[in-house]
Amino acid sequence: MNDRVLTTVDIEPTRQDLDDVMGQLQKSWTSTMTVRRKSRDDVGYREIFILLDGQSLGYLSHGDELTREILPGKHTLKAHNTLFSKTVDFAVGVGDHASFIAANKAGRGTYSMWALFFGFLGAGPLYLTFERESLV
Repeated sequence: MNDRVLTTVDIEPTRQDLDDVMGQLQKSWTSTMTVRRKSRDDVGYREIFILLDGQSLGYLSHGDELTREILPGKHTLKAHNTLFSKTVDFAVGVGDHASFIAANKAGRGTYSMWALFFGFLGAGPLYLTFERESLV
């Protein structure tokens, strides 16, 4: 008869096991991002399209806001009104809330002869402003 003692063998996790666990943890660590279009200076027409890290989040009409839960880390947020686009790079930590304001504003030329030309095309030239709101 064999008097061998059976022992428990520790199984080392694989890289895939560790990646799976980290993925599950990261899903529980969230941040929030909001883009608002509520400026008094906004002319009130033409949509502003929003993209986060190259993925479309939708569009904002005047008075709208868009809020999404996002993963902590570095991100690129882009807004465009089909004439102009602006990009903001930002980073958020766990539990942070990043807030941005977007607006279509009238500028020099919006109500000039150019407006007549662009009016035939469906819109006058509007200038897009897009920035992170400061925490006060």
